[in-house]
Amino acid sequence: MSSPLQSVHIVFIPLLAQGHMIPMVDMARIFALRGAIATIYTTPVNALRVRTTIDRSSKLGMPIRLVEIPFPCEEVGLPIGFENLDILPSPELLTKFYSALGKLQEPIEKHLREQTPAPSCIISDKYIFWSSETAKKFGVPRFIFHAMCCFSVLSAHNLKQFNCSDSITSDMEPFEVPGMPKGFKITKAQLPGNSVCRQDFEVFRGKIQEAEMAAQGVVVNSFDELEHGCIEAYQKAIGKRIWSIGPVSLCNKDESDMFQRGNKASGDSEKCMAWLDSMRPRSVIYACLGSLCRLVPSQLMELGRGLGASQQPFVWVIKREEGDSELENWLMEERFEEKVKGRGIVIRGWAPQVAMLSHPAIGGFLTHCGWNSTLEGVCSALPMITWPLFSEQFVNEVLVVDILKIGVRVGVKVPVRWGEERKVGILVKADEIVRAINALVSEDEEGEERRKRAAELGEKARQAMQEGGSSHSNMSRVLQYIMAGPTQEAV
Repeated sequence: MSSPLQSVHIVFIPLLAQGHMIPMVDMARIFALRGAIATIYTTPVNALRVRTTIDRSSKLGMPIRLVEIPFPCEEVGLPIGFENLDILPSPELLTKFYSALGKLQEPIEKHLREQTPAPSCIISDKYIFWSSETAKKFGVPRFIFHAMCCFSVLSAHNLKQFNCSDSITSDMEPFEVPGMPKGFKITKAQLPGNSVCRQDFEVFRGKIQEAEMAAQGVVVNSFDELEHGCIEAYQKAIGKRIWSIGPVSLCNKDESDMFQRGNKASGDSEKCMAWLDSMRPRSVIYACLGSLCRLVPSQLMELGRGLGASQQPFVWVIKREEGDSELENWLMEERFEEKVKGRGIVIRGWAPQVAMLSHPAIGGFLTHCGWNSTLEGVCSALPMITWPLFSEQFVNEVLVVDILKIGVRVGVKVPVRWGEERKVGILVKADEIVRAINALVSEDEEGEERRKRAAELGEKARQAMQEGGSSHSNMSRVLQYIMAGPTQEAV
């Protein structure tokens, strides 16, 4: 590898949430593959989830390292070990969690001062606002990492710019999102930012926005061909460089990389992979609603009933909740796994999603439309059933169903806000799930066209990451920018 890159040291500071950490670890590995030194800062609980991946990459000769910084739970009044958003039981602890994140700044800066070579650039999650100050102290550029696509980021930007929320009175009446390269409608209830509405979080929101304005650029886990002009439109809107460098999950090429990505796989996962080997190509529905899924047990039971009644082979991933035995009792009382034996498998806990989605037996993906999952579905050339829960997921659903035309809506109309799950109750009934599955696997013209578009998009995703592809070229431009030094114009 050429010597200039060996002196490039990129620092990665992810938000401590699975959907944010996993793509940043992949991104760090891609930069390290190109010869740049990559340092990822995280905490002990989170390091356990990604240590195997980093160690394997390091043994393969990549200049990548993982640095653990203690998370000050006790200092801010959090229970010990509550180091990731997927562990937090309620939004009441969110402010304490962000306070603890802020206390990582000083030890990270102390560690950085002792490093050789010194940092050349900081890539931090949008929510790690204090890293803007850290970058200034070290005289290096800071790039924001958005854990979502430009289609969603631009939508949120335009909604704010045009004060749409103020002028729309009805929560459920669809309205046109202004200024988008491809127009679409959404309801006020489905807007991003409606998942956590806490007054005590506002102080952080202001700091996040201020740090976003000060950044030198933005890196996005997406690819140009997916975004339909939104990257250029967003770049013009904010006056900063936007580099799409994904799908970063495609750096996981061998089975061990895929299987251990993100966390330790559940014991059910290996049995599931062997079972998938016995299934017909493109016959199985993979159903997973994400690491932050907090749906009530009664809603998950409806999902189980729908999968069972569909007669389609399936893999159902259930997030394991400590102390919540209601769903588990239902599974036993209904003898659910016994009834679907040979046709369906239930995985409790963490599943190696990239490995499973890329298995030839998987033919469709029932997803919550989190951006990582959506992109992983695209990479595996899968048509999707969309079940958004909160945040920007309803906007991602529009991209999948209306713009890319590779998805079928399950029919959910309102978000499930964190802390209000029981108030919302059941939003999707079993028969609606059966309808969506039948539509997805249908062999009519619409179904065939959907599968054809998904296959074409999967091929474009792979091409983007290959030498000469749009994302591979953008990665080269990021490295050139870093090597040119900090005194550059924004665009």
